[in-house]
Amino acid sequence: MRSLILIALAGAAAQLVDGGIGMGFGVTSTTMLLLAGLGPATASAVVHTSELGTTLVSGISHWRFGNVHWPTVFKLGVPGGISAFLGATLLSNLSLEAAAPVTSAILVIMGINLVWRFSQPRRKKPPTARSHSTPFLAGLGVVGGFVDASGGGGWGPLSTSTLMAVGREQPRRIVGTVTTAEFLVTFGATAGFLVGLWEQIVANAAAVVALLIGGTITAPIAAWLISRVNPTVLGGLVGTAIVTLNVPRALGWALPHPAILGLQIAALVVGVGLSVWASRRRTRREREGNQDGRHAPARGGSRVVVSSEPEAAESTAPVGVNAD
Repeated sequence: MRSLILIALAGAAAQLVDGGIGMGFGVTSTTMLLLAGLGPATASAVVHTSELGTTLVSGISHWRFGNVHWPTVFKLGVPGGISAFLGATLLSNLSLEAAAPVTSAILVIMGINLVWRFSQPRRKKPPTARSHSTPFLAGLGVVGGFVDASGGGGWGPLSTSTLMAVGREQPRRIVGTVTTAEFLVTFGATAGFLVGLWEQIVANAAAVVALLIGGTITAPIAAWLISRVNPTVLGGLVGTAIVTLNVPRALGWALPHPAILGLQIAALVVGVGLSVWASRRRTRREREGNQDGRHAPARGGSRVVVSSEPEAAESTAPVGVNAD
């Protein structure tokens, strides 16, 4: 019963993270399940099985709100699902001694990616009318699916951040499309775990339900939280925690305890420092933007009026910009 309570808390915390920054359910919940005593393969299997329900509901919701580009979903999700199946099969056949450092090393990389992504300034790029090439989406899906299955998460941080950086689609469409494609990736990973870890999944069915219950309870809180908590700070601190908690498992076999402790302290200091610095920079830029908007003159008829709105993006958008 104690383990189930911890797993439910892991689902609740992971859903708070995912609802706040739009990613991180798999990475966060896998890290907490490892700390609760589950093996790497079992933890990833439990997470992906529970995500079958959450990703399905999320995909339907994004579709209803018009945030899904279906051609991209299939070009990204089908290769991702196949790769996730292979990654789950590989992880299922690894011994616990070999799987633990591999999984934790991937989680460390994903944590660093979260810290770095949320510490960078968000450049507003106008979306272009050009679509992504099929080889590019397939390659991204293959890498993202394998990392997601073998590391217990990472599809969102890897796929969403890559497509955001390219900037060929509106952010809401990127998030909706990646989230919908994640169902195919989760399905492939779960199928791989069913082949290799059927008995373990059946034995931990209660853990799957506990993870779902925990995430469901905090979903409304996450929706409330996203409008009140700075996502830059939240994303940076989550990434910092993931790196700090997984460093011992990832490098404990190669480094002595004092070195591991030093790396944890360094990760904590750097991660928190970057998060606070990025948050202050974002607040300063928003304040300066608001001041510029209030004092920007706009002409209306024969008199000058003061506009409280920033200039429309369409006025500076190059020819061919998608207005959707």
